[in-house]
Amino acid sequence: MGFFSKLVGSDSGAKQAAAAAATAQEQERQDERISRDIDAAYYHWLTGSSGFDAPAEVEAAILDQVRALTARPGDAAGLVPRVPEVIPRLLQSLAEEDVSTSELSRLVVQDVVLVAEVIREANSAYYRPMTQVKTVEAAIMMLGQNGLRMLLARIAFRPVIKMDGEGFSKKVAPHVWGQSERCALAASLVAPGLTAGVFEAYLAGLMQNVGLIVAFRLADRLCQNGSVPKSADFGIELLACGRRMSAGIARHWDFPQEVTEAIEQAGDPDGSHLAQALEQGDRIAKLRLLIDAAKIAEDDALVVDGLDSFQRRCLGKLTHVEA
Repeated sequence: MGFFSKLVGSDSGAKQAAAAAATAQEQERQDERISRDIDAAYYHWLTGSSGFDAPAEVEAAILDQVRALTARPGDAAGLVPRVPEVIPRLLQSLAEEDVSTSELSRLVVQDVVLVAEVIREANSAYYRPMTQVKTVEAAIMMLGQNGLRMLLARIAFRPVIKMDGEGFSKKVAPHVWGQSERCALAASLVAPGLTAGVFEAYLAGLMQNVGLIVAFRLADRLCQNGSVPKSADFGIELLACGRRMSAGIARHWDFPQEVTEAIEQAGDPDGSHLAQALEQGDRIAKLRLLIDAAKIAEDDALVVDGLDSFQRRCLGKLTHVEA
C-alpha cells in the first residue's frame, strides 16, 4: 500500500509542477502581449496625425539605419548635446557622505537656472511644503540629497531629450521627455521593493529614451513633411531599437555598468532587479500618459491587467509630475 501511495504521490507532484510551469508560461505570454499592446498604443499616441502608411521598404530603411548607428555608440552619442558643466561636479559632491548643505548651496548658486529649478522643485506638488520655500539652503533641505541628485539628473537630461531639431523629432521631443520624467520617477518608486538602487533606477529611466530621439532624427531624413511610419509593428521595433541605442550611448558615456545593463535587459524576465524596476516604471509612465491624453480609461484592461495594486498607486503618484 505504501509503495503504491508513493507512486500516486509522485505522479501527483509531477502534475502539480507541470501545471505550475504551464501557468507561469501563460502568465509570461500574457505579460508580453500586454507590453506589446501598451507600446503600440503609446507609439500611436506619439505619432498622432504625423503617422502615415509607409511602404515596407521605408520602414526597413529606417530600422536598418537605427541598428547600424546602434553599433557605433560613439557616433550616436555625437548626435546629442553635452550636459551642463556644473552638473557632474554636483553629482560628484553628492556622492560624498559628509558633504554639507552649505557646500551644496555654494555649488548650486553658481548657476542661476539651477537656483530657480531647485526652489521650484522644493515648492512643487510632489513635496507639498507647509510654507513657501524661498532660499536655496531651505530647498536643499526639503529635497534631501537623493531628491537633489534626481533633480540634477533631470536637468542634465532635459536638453539631451528636448534638443533642437527638425521634422517629427522636434515635435515629439516634449512627449518623449514627459515619458522619461515619469518613467524615472515610477522606476525609483518601485526600486526599493525590488532591492534595486533608487537613484540608479531614476537615472536609467531618464537615459532609456535618448536613443529613441536619435532614431526619430534618422527617420526624419527618410520621411517628408514631419511624417513618420505609423504601423504598430514598426513602432514597437523602433522603441526596442531606441532602447538598445540608449544602452550603447550610456556605456560610451561611462554610465554605471548596472544602469547600462538595466537598459539592455529591461523587458527580459531574467533581467536584473534594476532592469525590472525600469521595465515597470516604463509601463507605468506610458499608461499615465495614455490616461492623461484620454486614450484609455483608468479602468482599462491594460491598467487592470498590466499593473498590480502597488504599481497602480505609483500610477496615481505620477499625476504630480508637472509638464
